[in-house]
Amino acid sequence: MEFHRGRLIDHIHLRVADLAKSRIFYGAVLEAVGREITHQGEGFFAADELFVDAATDYTTRCHLAFQAHDRETVARFHAAGLAAGGTDNGAPGERPYHPGYYAAFILDPDGNNIEAVWHGPATRSASSIVVTPAGET
Repeated sequence: MEFHRGRLIDHIHLRVADLAKSRIFYGAVLEAVGREITHQGEGFFAADELFVDAATDYTTRCHLAFQAHDRETVARFHAAGLAAGGTDNGAPGERPYHPGYYAAFILDPDGNNIEAVWHGPATRSASSIVVTPAGET
């Protein structure tokens, strides 16, 4: 078993009111940014970093940003999110956060603010960090 980790977020767990609706929404927006739902059961995972399950007592509200490879990916994310039941919360465009910040925002079926962002041209030292727990092969 091995885990691939990004730059900052270890994982995020969303508790949703309607798991089936959320599976459709997240399946669509993840595909748009070049990712996919990786494990399904009582809930579902995307990579090792996002877990979504059905709420039994409360839903969560958060802001979750997916990294995009370019402006076109941001636009695909926005279109896919709208088509899969999301609500527009900011069309694709440059933002004033730093030079090159290009993003779009969609509210998922539970009102979580989901973003796709491209930070402009950059060089990565690695696509992810691989973590293999001791004793696993």
